[in-house]
Amino acid sequence: MNVVLNNIGKKYEGREAFTLKNINLEIDDKDFCVILGPSGCGKTTLLRMIAGLNSITEGDLLFDNKRMNKVPSKDRDIAMVFQSYALYPHMTVYDNMAFSLSMRKERKNIIHDRVMEAAELLQIKEYLYSKPSDISGGQRQRVALGRAMVRKPSVFLMDEPLSNLDAKLREHMRVELVRLHKALGTTSIYVTHDQTEAMTMATKIVLMNDGKIQQAGKPDEFYNRPANIFVAKFIGSPTMNIIDGQMVKGKFVANHGLITITPSKQDAKSLEAFEGKPVSVGIRPERFESGGEFGDTFSATIEVVEMLGKEKILYAKLENGSEIIISTPGHYKYAVDEEHNFGFDVEAIHFFDTETGLRIN
Repeated sequence: MNVVLNNIGKKYEGREAFTLKNINLEIDDKDFCVILGPSGCGKTTLLRMIAGLNSITEGDLLFDNKRMNKVPSKDRDIAMVFQSYALYPHMTVYDNMAFSLSMRKERKNIIHDRVMEAAELLQIKEYLYSKPSDISGGQRQRVALGRAMVRKPSVFLMDEPLSNLDAKLREHMRVELVRLHKALGTTSIYVTHDQTEAMTMATKIVLMNDGKIQQAGKPDEFYNRPANIFVAKFIGSPTMNIIDGQMVKGKFVANHGLITITPSKQDAKSLEAFEGKPVSVGIRPERFESGGEFGDTFSATIEVVEMLGKEKILYAKLENGSEIIISTPGHYKYAVDEEHNFGFDVEAIHFFDTETGLRIN
């Protein structure tokens, strides 16, 4: 099912400002769309509006070109999985999964077939006659997914369903959810604050902040072409380095001349209009060049070394105290309090207008 939001806005009674304003978004049929953002950005409110649990103040919500603003939640052909499993503790796994169909007075043979089909797909058949208290957190999460699956909805809505799981189980369930989405072929809308979940699962990411969409698109677009400084810093771990400076005679100069960058030919053309103006440079930790023997270089003192196996994260300082985060291969040798030279991968540098925060070019 195709889901379209046209100028959607939400204003709660008694508040002057809109919680959400001018939300325009199109989610294609069979997309796995992840709505991402920090706490309080409005992502769960937006999901609840799509589900019909929150009213829409302004704009239009369309399912396959049909306006859904006033359609009750039960008639929207959706299924929602919440952050809490919300399973009935006195019922078996089978009865929990069958509950919604039973309430609709569906035929028993159809209920049984759908429950068994979902249990097979989720690999929980052996737990069908156990109570929720007798199974693990990951298994309970699968039961919650199965309860939604048996309804065979046109749209799956998920509100941070993995947040209660431990790190290893979250990693496993991310893979399972992607497989499940492919098997079901259903439009899925998933809310999370975890960028790793978004980058690894989504076919489309919608990043929100302060009730507005900051950027929407494919995961690699967020990493390689962030629309603004907020997006650049939110996506990626460790976070992107943002260095404030200005353009001086066609070069970027920062930290009282300790950092000088000669832009690529393509960037130089876009930066001509910013001569003498404040500009911010973004560079991901892994795009520094160790040694810095060629081109623009800078010297930094290593303060902290994080050994992560395949890579080392270096937290370094320039002479004036400014901090830089650098990622290097794990077999490179660095020690605390050592001073090293580093260079820039000029093709990997992002330029932003410091005043607006927007990407240049």
